[in-house]
Amino acid sequence: MKNVLTVLVLDDDEKIRNEIVSELNDFCIGFSFTEDVFCFNVISESRGEAAIKIIEEKKVDIILMDNQLPDIQGIDISRYINQNSLDVAQMMLASDASLSLAVNATKNGVYNFITKPITSKELKSAIQDITKHLYLKRMTRQMNLQGKVIRFKFLSVLSHELKSPLNAVEGYLRIMKEKQVGENIDDYMNMIERSLIRLQGMRNLIMDMLDLTRIESGKKVRNMKLLDLREIALISISTNEPLAIQKNVKITMIPKGPVMYESDPEEMEIILNNLVSNAVKYNLEGGDVFIDMYSYNQQMILKIKDTGIGIDSEDQKLLFMEFSRIKNAKTRDISGSGLGLSIVKKMVSLYNGQISLNSSPGEGSEFIISLPIPEKIE
Repeated sequence: MKNVLTVLVLDDDEKIRNEIVSELNDFCIGFSFTEDVFCFNVISESRGEAAIKIIEEKKVDIILMDNQLPDIQGIDISRYINQNSLDVAQMMLASDASLSLAVNATKNGVYNFITKPITSKELKSAIQDITKHLYLKRMTRQMNLQGKVIRFKFLSVLSHELKSPLNAVEGYLRIMKEKQVGENIDDYMNMIERSLIRLQGMRNLIMDMLDLTRIESGKKVRNMKLLDLREIALISISTNEPLAIQKNVKITMIPKGPVMYESDPEEMEIILNNLVSNAVKYNLEGGDVFIDMYSYNQQMILKIKDTGIGIDSEDQKLLFMEFSRIKNAKTRDISGSGLGLSIVKKMVSLYNGQISLNSSPGEGSEFIISLPIPEKIE
C-alpha cells in the first residue's frame, strides 16, 4: 500500500530548500516489517510564522527545519508542536548545534539533527530513520487506543452481564434469609436451583473473558501433541450432559474409534465445548446433537450438528463477532457472553483452519471446522 507523507522544509536558504525538494519528491522507501511503501510530498517555506500556519491548516507529517530563521527560531516551532500535541515528526537542520539547543530541542520532540551541508545520502538516510520512527509511533498509539477500546468494552460487558444475575441471586438469598416462603427448605429449592444456574452463567462469562484475553495477548503457551479428538469431545459431552438431560437432548458421537490429530488439548477442548454447549443450549426440547470428526483430503473435519432453533442469514453475518448475541423471542431466556464463537474462530485460525455454518431458522445448525493436517516429513 502506498502512503504519501507531507514533508515541510523550513529554511531561509532557498538553495537548500530547492535541493531537499528535488531529492525527496521522487523518493520512496519501504521496510521489512510492513508491506506499506512511503513516498513524499515536499513543500517548503522560509519563515517560521508562515510554517506554523501551514502546520495548522494542512496535515504535515515531517518537518525539516533550520533553527535560525528570519522571524522566530526553529526551537519555537518545536515548542509549539509539542505544546499542542501535534502528530509531526521533527528534524533540525543546523550548521552547528550547541548542547543547550540539542537538549531543549530533544525535550520538545525533535527526533534528530542533520548537519549542513547535507549530502543526498545523509538526507535520504535521515528521512528513512524518521519515517520509520513516525510509522512505529503511530502504530503504537493506534494499538494503545484499540487496547483501551477493547478494555472499556470488556468492562462494560462484564459489568452489564454480571449485574443482572448478581441482583437475582442476592434477591433469592434475602428471601431465604427472611424465610418469606416459610420454614420448609424444600419450598426454596426452585430459588436455589435458579441461583446455581445464574452463578454458572457468571462463571462461564468470566472464563470466556479469560480465554479471549489470553489469545489476544499472545501469552498462552501452546502444548502441541498427538491427541484423540474423540476423547476431547467426550469430555465436552460430559460437561454439557446436565443441561442436555434437562432439555431431553440426545448427544450422539458418530466416530466409534480414535480420531488422532496434533493439537493443543486446551484449545481443542475450548473449541468443542463451545460448539457442543451451543448445540445443546439452542436446541429444542427432545432434540438431537450429532458430533462427527474424520480426516479427508489432508484436512481434519469436525462437524457439530443440532436440530435446534436455527439462525437466519442476517444473524449469521454477526455470529463470529465479539460480544455478538442473537436476540429474539427464542433466545431471550438463554444466557451467554457473546464471546464463545469469536473465541472458537480465533482458535481455529491458530491452525490456519476454517469454520463455516449451515443453518436455517427452525431447521437446526451445523458448524463445520476444517483444520489442515501437516504433511509428514520423511
